[in-house]
Amino acid sequence: MKPDAPAQVMNRRSSVGTRRTLVLFGFLLLLVASVFIAIFIGTLGPIGPGDPFRISFGEAFRAIFERSGDWTAIFWEVRIPRVLLAALVGAGLACAGTAMQAVFRNPLADPYIIGVSSGAALGAAGAGLLGLTAAVATFLPPAFAFGTALLTVFAVYFLGTVRGRVYVDTLLLSGVAVAAFLGAVVSFLIYFQKEQFHQLIFWLLGSLSLASWDVVAVIFVAVVAGTLIVFLHGRDLNVLLLGEETAHNLGINPESLKKLMLGVAALVTAAAVAFTGIIGFVGLIVPHMMRLVLGADHRLLVPAATLFGATFLIWSDALARTIVAPTELPVGIITAVCGGPFFIYLLRRRRLGSEGP
Repeated sequence: MKPDAPAQVMNRRSSVGTRRTLVLFGFLLLLVASVFIAIFIGTLGPIGPGDPFRISFGEAFRAIFERSGDWTAIFWEVRIPRVLLAALVGAGLACAGTAMQAVFRNPLADPYIIGVSSGAALGAAGAGLLGLTAAVATFLPPAFAFGTALLTVFAVYFLGTVRGRVYVDTLLLSGVAVAAFLGAVVSFLIYFQKEQFHQLIFWLLGSLSLASWDVVAVIFVAVVAGTLIVFLHGRDLNVLLLGEETAHNLGINPESLKKLMLGVAALVTAAAVAFTGIIGFVGLIVPHMMRLVLGADHRLLVPAATLFGATFLIWSDALARTIVAPTELPVGIITAVCGGPFFIYLLRRRRLGSEGP
């Protein structure tokens, strides 16, 4: 029986790998189906309230595939860019959350809770105050957002680290404190933008209403580059979870890896926040759910979280667009309603687990 043991182990590993690959492929199909269905959802139908008019499925198909009919602009200038933007932002935030949780070795970390989103919001709001949102300065708000997001993530990391060791409680409290301070600064900037007060408030709650093909192009570059970098370092992130000493012994520089992942997370978060406002908890909910399905191997966890994050935000935005039609809710409210209780659940479970039976 002993000679057969290695073969049994290999067969078992092959079976697990096949199952995980099929699950990953299933998430890809779910994303494609979600994109297609979400394009049909809206206040004018064909899926949705349909008030005061309703677009028929035939008219929708002609507008999408033939670019003919009265509703072509509705689909190609409004809905399709918005659905693609939701997919990119959701994918980017989920990937950023996965990277941050690996770096901090803490499943409660994500760009929103750690304060990175607030830092990016400060940069984008500051750019607006300086009048840098004109067409000639399309890329300056994301640049400002990236700079402040990067400073925020390293500030929180510094505050949560004592003698080279990251303390979870200190990290979370530092993130909350930094986010609160930056939120106060953003409110101060809003006070001086009185004529844009309502627009800024709606933006800070998280909204995809400003979607356009130019915005999609910018975020596409940031998200694709960020997710690719995180995916290529999946094995290194697995080793980092074993401890910094183990990582050193296996030829990995933990500090360089941490800085790279935090920089990537800041880049993706800044790109999303600069154009869509603060959309919280996507980077918290999605990676944790994927771990329950696929385990902690980042070579599979990163692409799975990216795909499901895109799907999650697509459906959150579809709900935000139709739940109070003909007006719409900021999508950040929908994700907060889902993420707040989930965060409390994770916090309680970790506390109970640390205290034991």
